[in-house]
Amino acid sequence: MTFNEDIEFMLSKFSHEIRNPLTTLYSTIQLIEMQHPEVKDFKHWSSLNYDIEYVNQLLDELSNFAKSEKLNLTNIEMRPFLEHLSLSFAASIAQSEIEYTSEIDPYISKITVDKTKLQEVFLNLLKNAFEAAKPNSTVRLTAFSKNGKVIIKVQDTGCGISEEQLPTIFDPFVTYKKQGTGLGLAICDHIIKAHGGIITVESTPGVGTTFSVTLKAE
Repeated sequence: MTFNEDIEFMLSKFSHEIRNPLTTLYSTIQLIEMQHPEVKDFKHWSSLNYDIEYVNQLLDELSNFAKSEKLNLTNIEMRPFLEHLSLSFAASIAQSEIEYTSEIDPYISKITVDKTKLQEVFLNLLKNAFEAAKPNSTVRLTAFSKNGKVIIKVQDTGCGISEEQLPTIFDPFVTYKKQGTGLGLAICDHIIKAHGGIITVESTPGVGTTFSVTLKAE
């Protein structure tokens, strides 16, 4: 196996081995709750459930990180793909105080990508933008073709990222969020690089952040 395949195998095995006892633990907790509903009022019980859910999330992201460079490529029309993604995201934050807008070039080029993994990238970027946005501010997606490239930008008017944090923003297990795993942006970076593209970030603290994804067009 190659170095990357060794890492993928190791992470997949680690995730599998941890998930089995974790599933048993979660099932046991659910059984206890059914037989003794009063435990829900015990001190630290909700924290215990939260910690188990967090570990499950971490294992999911470890698995995704291990598989991020394996692509199932297909040729897609970018406009309907992004429009569907935008509608789905807009519906998910409809009850919030954040305004979401999108501007997608109607003549944007076709592209050969792993559709599922690309959707994962943009939903992750949009979710991050939403979490960073201030109340009554905006999240915006723009997409267009230029010089044989497809460029998609996700922008928020949020808290921004400091100059000191920017160089490590895509590093695995590095997070500046209280409840982050440090794998979301690393997965995005791996997926885009596996497509032969690039992902960059520009940010000003207190003003907002823009992530830009550049991919080769047809």
